[in-house]
Amino acid sequence: MTRTIATVAIAALLLPAMPAAAQLAPPVVAVPQLAPPALPTLALPQLTDAQAAQLAALLSKDTLAQGLTLATPPPMTAAARDQLVRDALDHARAVHAGRLAEADFQRDWGLRPPTFDPLPGFADAVRRDRIAAWFAALPPPYAGYDGLKAGLERYRAIAAAGGWPVLATGPDLTLGATGERVIALRQRLAVEDRDVATTGDRFDLTLLEAVRRAQRRYGLNPTGNLAAQTLAALNVPATARVRQIMANMERWRWLPQQLPKDRIQVNIAAAVLTVFDGDQPVMSMRAVTGRPGDETPMLSSTIHSVVINPPWNVPTSIATNELWPKEKKNPGYLRRNGFKVIGGTRLQQQAGDQSALGRYKFDFDNAFSVYLHDTPSRAKFASFSRLASHGCVRLEKPADLAELLLKGDPTWTPEGIAAAVDKGDTVRARLPKPVSVYLLYWTAFASGNGQMNFRDDPYGWDATLAAKIEARSARQALAAR
Repeated sequence: MTRTIATVAIAALLLPAMPAAAQLAPPVVAVPQLAPPALPTLALPQLTDAQAAQLAALLSKDTLAQGLTLATPPPMTAAARDQLVRDALDHARAVHAGRLAEADFQRDWGLRPPTFDPLPGFADAVRRDRIAAWFAALPPPYAGYDGLKAGLERYRAIAAAGGWPVLATGPDLTLGATGERVIALRQRLAVEDRDVATTGDRFDLTLLEAVRRAQRRYGLNPTGNLAAQTLAALNVPATARVRQIMANMERWRWLPQQLPKDRIQVNIAAAVLTVFDGDQPVMSMRAVTGRPGDETPMLSSTIHSVVINPPWNVPTSIATNELWPKEKKNPGYLRRNGFKVIGGTRLQQQAGDQSALGRYKFDFDNAFSVYLHDTPSRAKFASFSRLASHGCVRLEKPADLAELLLKGDPTWTPEGIAAAVDKGDTVRARLPKPVSVYLLYWTAFASGNGQMNFRDDPYGWDATLAAKIEARSARQALAAR
């Protein structure tokens, strides 16, 4: 994917009043295990004086720019040449494939960066005296990453200047309001939005539109009024936004250097699905993703089939914690809702209008037993907060997705699909061309004009990841001394 195309991809995910951003790989059946990075055993290249000075300067600047540390690192020295080279190789691994070691990954962070040995490329760069070009080629080659890097620089500057004022709580501010809180709101919005005038104590139409722009940037209902949710988003400290950007930059490093041109991407945090065809976004829809405690995992796999009229084999935990208690409280509940006991102990909900999977299930191999599916419960798609599933991804327009993925198969025309749905039998339709799927967790991203957008961190993964990056960087710095 080129950086230009990636910009289009990110911009295409900005749905009306609900911005979002996120992403053929082999099926992921189990989380791969990687050995911790080891220092190279081959001979280290010898630097000239000029190369050593250049490398020291690049390292000092790039460690901060790539979001590998919160604090400005101490100046590098060109004196200890071998250590300088080892620092450069460690930096290259961190920028190209992530800072984390295998032990740092949670199980539901089911993406892993490919292994990367920076020594051959670095040795070649030294030999040809192209160290700066080698440095420039290390980061993920996506405009989404570039946008975060630029945003990181901007929000670091905001944080270094003291951040932004904390807005006081109080009654909701709406059109026509006046007073000190309106002035403070203007000043706060102006830090991130250059089109906001900082003078005036009246909540006028221009301020209403500025609040709406902010609400869209935070994935909130763009009412234009300053209420509790918007106040909370505006009061997140600038330093926390810096850490949020750092965490999302790290996740970009876990992706392959070239994403498949035909793919499906789900942004878990924003609950949005986007389909790409030939590297162009061709379909986007709202989704419902896992609620906190039932997190939708990050992963990559390949969709190989669509199950029409799927039955639901109920996971034991859901049956035990939710369905059997309902049956006990209201005898006959399971029968009335199409459930039957199979194998003596397990529950299965029969296909049909009542089925929790609706009429379509999109299957892909993964270690987490999650999939994309239809749902008879449609109300949640109208909400701006759509984290409500047990971990699978519910789709707003599953029929449209099924038609798109089965296009080209003469058996599965739109009419053929509709007839199969109406007949009610469970049928598995193999895709004529398997399609890669990525479930990703993007809570910070830049839109096409460079404006940063943020989402809540419902799973707490941003804070955890940023802390792990900092800890790894600190340990590496101590080891280098």
